[in-house]
Amino acid sequence: NYSSQSICCPVCLSVPLSLCLSLSVPLSLSVPLSLSVPLSLCPSLSLSVRPSLCPSLSLFFLSLSLSVSLSLSVSLSLSVRLSLSVRPLQYFGDVSKTVSELREKLEDLLKGECTKISTTVNIVDVLQPPEPKTRKQFLQYSCQLTLDPNTAYTHLSLSKGNRKVTNTGQVQPYPDHPDRFTNYCQVLCREGLSGRCYWEVEWSGDVYTAVSYKDISRTESDSLFGDNNKSWSLHYYSDGYCFRHNNVVTKVSGPQSSRVGVYLDHKAGTLSFYSVSDTMTLLHIVQTTFTQPLYPGFSLNGTAELVKL
Repeated sequence: NYSSQSICCPVCLSVPLSLCLSLSVPLSLSVPLSLSVPLSLCPSLSLSVRPSLCPSLSLFFLSLSLSVSLSLSVSLSLSVRLSLSVRPLQYFGDVSKTVSELREKLEDLLKGECTKISTTVNIVDVLQPPEPKTRKQFLQYSCQLTLDPNTAYTHLSLSKGNRKVTNTGQVQPYPDHPDRFTNYCQVLCREGLSGRCYWEVEWSGDVYTAVSYKDISRTESDSLFGDNNKSWSLHYYSDGYCFRHNNVVTKVSGPQSSRVGVYLDHKAGTLSFYSVSDTMTLLHIVQTTFTQPLYPGFSLNGTAELVKL
């Protein structure tokens, strides 16, 4: 007989493994990475003793068997270190200098372009057509005007598509409106003029034909066309003509006619009134500087009509 005995001796072995990487880029970033693989060594030892089968020997043979279980534990640590490169202050000074130089170049370029534009504008002014002399030439600048009922004094009646105005002496059913004249029998056109324009008026009775800035007073005592610095008017009545501006009255001589022509060159600052019949006769001309668009209008105790040209 023989006896067999097993002896198990567990042994644990831990092997740490650390890996460190260093990476440098223009930015700071830390990324820890840990990897753990368990490693253990557990040998199993089995010892067996049995007698020798050889009768001549009183020996025992020792049989040893070893069983090994291996477990590996690995700890992996990854460290990434990034670095940020900072430009020296001199670098930013160089950038500022470059930007300043670029700005100066742009300013010089713009000044040159402005000079070219100014020269071009002056050439255009020189090339503008001359002032018209004949009615045919004036008609090239004719404009179609309509009266604005929101500005009409309550005794004024509009007709013919708001091209004719008559002082009826009777209150008309106009609604209240802040643009309405309340002190004088006046009305303005809808259209504001700022270029070269020509129009003609047929009139009868006592009539002022005028141009005015839109912001003329509608309620004050000096809101009559020609009695303020915002309007210019030619007054037609039975004894002749007179021109009015800023409450200054200038007597005007010329042939009587039921039709008057008005020519405006807003940019040149000229306003001309003509007596129109078979010929055109200059009655009065104004030379000034206009700062706003001008609105034709009438103040009347009679009838005025904008002629279709």
